[in-house]
Amino acid sequence: MLEHVQTTDADASPREMDTEAKAPGDPVDEAAILHWPKPDIRWEAGSVVVLPGLATAGLVLAWFAYSRLSGVTLPGPDKVLKESWPLISHPFYDNGGNDLGLGWQILSSLKRVAVGYGLAATVGILLGILLGRVKPAYQAFDPIFQVLRTIPPLAWLPIALATFNQAQPSAIFVIFVTALWPILLNTAAGVSGISRDYLQVSEVYRIRGFRFFRLVLLPAADPFIFTGLRIGIGLAWLAIVAAEMLTGGVGVGFFLWDCWNSGRLTDIFVAVAGIGLVGLALDRAVAGVAKLLGVSAG
Repeated sequence: MLEHVQTTDADASPREMDTEAKAPGDPVDEAAILHWPKPDIRWEAGSVVVLPGLATAGLVLAWFAYSRLSGVTLPGPDKVLKESWPLISHPFYDNGGNDLGLGWQILSSLKRVAVGYGLAATVGILLGILLGRVKPAYQAFDPIFQVLRTIPPLAWLPIALATFNQAQPSAIFVIFVTALWPILLNTAAGVSGISRDYLQVSEVYRIRGFRFFRLVLLPAADPFIFTGLRIGIGLAWLAIVAAEMLTGGVGVGFFLWDCWNSGRLTDIFVAVAGIGLVGLALDRAVAGVAKLLGVSAG
């Protein structure tokens, strides 16, 4: 016989107090729902726009104050805007050769990232699903992958240059191998961690083959997959900037190195800001795709 546990008004929430005496067929108290506290949309908008704006303004002011200290050679934001305004206002100029605006440099880097990251996502997801489903394979290769993922991106560049003998495919390979590991390992972890209840239900209803992949495996592993994809896109963008500093040619990494060699310190600040904004946009793009598909990715 079930015992009835009484609660006091202090122990019960307003929603519980309002609904505890209602049976499933009772009418809903619309007035109580209308007066239930709702989120403040203005505060949410402020937390997304205003607060980051204030924090950015504070950092710029601190940068400005530091640049005014005696003995500091670091240019302040006012000097960066003054000396690098042509670079900011005309990001797509083309004077021939490698003398291109920052916009073209970033687009060139993004093309390499798109190829390398696309390959890493394809191989990482497929191989991760395979390793997650075949436990002996996962146990055999996981230690190897754990070692390989700790190797810095630039350590792969000499091996890539010796293999391909060209800068372009070498840079793409560095992106590929850098972004591969988080995608592969997160996918394998998600697939291998599928609940036994899901597997048993799929056996009872004879859900196999592509239907199992679509109805059971992907929905269960999607949060892990997209977490790996978000980590991978950030690492890919980091890797291309570093690789282009050594391989040369057109690209934001080479542009940074050329600015340093030419003594254009203010242009470096503009390029670094552009790199950061593009990296944020790439991360938000992957997160947006996950949200569009109804996936909760970290």
